[in-house]
Amino acid sequence: MTKHPRIRRRAFLQATGVSISLPWLESNAYADPTDQPKRMLLISNNLGVLPRHFFPQDSGPKYTPSPYLQPLQDYRDDFTVFTGLSHPYVEGGHSTENCFLTAAKHPTGSRFRNTISLDQYAAEALRRQTRFPTLNLGVNLNTALRSLSWTRDGVLLPAIDSPAALFTLMFTQGSVQQQQELVERLKRRESILDAISATTSTLKRRLSKFDHQRIDQYFTSIRELEKRLESSGQWATTAKPKIDVPPPTDITDRSRFIEKLDLMLTMARLALQTDSTRIVTLMLDAFETGVFHYEQDNKTLTGYHNLSHHGQRAEHLEQLRITDIRQMELLGQQLKIMKSIQIQDESLLDQTMLLFGSNMGNANTHTNTNLPILLAGGKFQHGEHLVFDREKNTPLSNLFVSMLQNMKIETNQFGSSTGPLEGLRF
Repeated sequence: MTKHPRIRRRAFLQATGVSISLPWLESNAYADPTDQPKRMLLISNNLGVLPRHFFPQDSGPKYTPSPYLQPLQDYRDDFTVFTGLSHPYVEGGHSTENCFLTAAKHPTGSRFRNTISLDQYAAEALRRQTRFPTLNLGVNLNTALRSLSWTRDGVLLPAIDSPAALFTLMFTQGSVQQQQELVERLKRRESILDAISATTSTLKRRLSKFDHQRIDQYFTSIRELEKRLESSGQWATTAKPKIDVPPPTDITDRSRFIEKLDLMLTMARLALQTDSTRIVTLMLDAFETGVFHYEQDNKTLTGYHNLSHHGQRAEHLEQLRITDIRQMELLGQQLKIMKSIQIQDESLLDQTMLLFGSNMGNANTHTNTNLPILLAGGKFQHGEHLVFDREKNTPLSNLFVSMLQNMKIETNQFGSSTGPLEGLRF
């Protein structure tokens, strides 16, 4: 990427509105014209939003939009907002940030092990249909500690936090020699996995019942990795999409939190639009964001985390309100663009479920109930404020089940779910 001239961010964002030229792929020739691909964009801010401005006061299709939903009102019929959802027994304040898409219980417990995240569960069920089964992205992310994406064994999958690197990964075609070298590297990894499998098979006879379960999980992960490596070898020599968009320049200033989010949302949309993947996660690591620009050149009084513990201080609340509004405006911008992009006879928004939410119901009090959750797109019957019990919350995983079913994955259970979410139809 260093060989490219620096491209102004505004020029890049404007350029993303031009047409995209895709290579013809056999998988794009759907035998059934109604069998359109389903996609997911899963976004979480690990410090959440100010709940008083997010949740509407009334329910149903005729709800009065809250201040935070005002920027989205042009697309009111394209999203649903929820009250009364959370993950049961997922408590511990900030410790829950890695559980937003897993619903793994008691993250502060001494024997805690995370479980598979929604994106990885869907990727396993769908099998590999695109170059990347999923893409895991982050803004200001501490990649060693935090992720929305976790394997079946509860292993963190690091996120990509560089739009420039992501652009190269998705759209820069290597030479024939580079492609062949990649295939050879993948083959060597497969042989290493074979050796591991052979070595541990003799060990299993001497293990306890608990260790047997752990080894079985380990082998399941190896088998899944082998499948991915085999598929990666096939994709290594497949032409990447060609786009009329200049490569972006990374924003290295972490205080430009909003601008970084804007750029990464654009990259996530390009990934879905070019069918590079059908599942994207995006974690906004507000916890790791220090003093930042919340409005043009105005900076916050303190770091995002300290700001979230506002203690009802007027200046802190106002800076958080403006920050939250700007994030909602960016969501509205994405809805507008995704709705305008046509893929066959549907819009990108029709094909994509965009989930925005947080593991924090109220960061000021470290509350992990009544989570702020909004779901757009995916051809659900939207336009409502669905309200569930504010004291005894409905499992958020019920919404996840509905999303999995929307992707034509036959399941009635994920995480702590009790079934699909009542009142949400597609």
